Amino acid sequence: MKLSRIAAVGTVAASAVFVLSAPAFAHVSVSPEGQAAKGGYATVNFKVPNEQDDASTNKVEVAFPSDHPLASVMTQPVPGWTAKVTKTKLDKPLEIHGEKIDEAVSKVTWTADGKGIQPGTFQKFPVSMGQLPEDADELVFKAIQTYDNKDVVRWIEPQQKGQEEPEHPAPTLALTAAEDGHGAAADTAKADDKSDKTESASSDSSDSSDTTARVLGVVGIVVGAAGVAFGVLAGRRRVTS
Repeated sequence: MKLSRIAAVGTVAASAVFVLSAPAFAHVSVSPEGQAAKGGYATVNFKVPNEQDDASTNKVEVAFPSDHPLASVMTQPVPGWTAKVTKTKLDKPLEIHGEKIDEAVSKVTWTADGKGIQPGTFQKFPVSMGQLPEDADELVFKAIQTYDNKDVVRWIEPQQKGQEEPEHPAPTLALTAAEDGHGAAADTAKADDKSDKTESASSDSSDSSDTTARVLGVVGIVVGAAGVAFGVLAGRRRVTS
C-alpha cells in the first residue's frame, strides 16, 4: 500500500516538473533597433519563430496599422526570402515635411525562396519605417504565418490592458517620447537653425575683419603722410640755418 502511494506521488510530481519545464511557445513579435521615437523614423525587426516540429514557415504577412498610416517603409534584403510591399490610397492625405502623401503601406509579405524557417529556428525581418505618429503610444501590427503543410497561424489578437496575454497576440511596437517633443522635425529644425547661426557668425566675422582692415589702412596712410610732412619741414629748417 505504501509503495503504491509513493509511486502515485512520484508520478504526479514528475508530471508537474514536466509541465513546469515545458518551453513556452514563442510569438511573432516586433522590436526596434534602439528606440522608436514618436514623430521620427525607426528600424524594427519582426521576429518569426517556427512552432511546429514537422513543417517549415514559408510565408509571413504583416499588416500595417490603418489608424496610423506609415508612408515610408523599406525592407532589408533577407537571404532566401522575397519581400513585397503593398500600398493603398488614403482617404485623408498625410502631410510630411511639407509634402502631401496620398498613399501608405498596408502590408509587407515575405515569401521563402528555399526551405524557409525550419523547425527549431526563427527568422528576423528588418524594416525601416516612418514617420511614426506623435499621437500614439504604440503601433499594433497583425501577422499571418503560413507553413508548408498549409497550416496558418493568425497573430492578430490585441493585448488588452489588465488582462492576460491572448493565445495569438498581435505584434506591438511601443513608441518612446519624442526628443524635445518634436521628434525628427525638431532635429531638422535644429540643424537648419544651427546652420543659419553659423553662416551669420561667419558673415559677422568677415564684416568685422573688413572694417578692421580698412581702419588700419586709413591709419597707415595718415601716419605715412605725417611722416612725409615732418621730413619736408625738417629739410626746410636745415636750409634756412
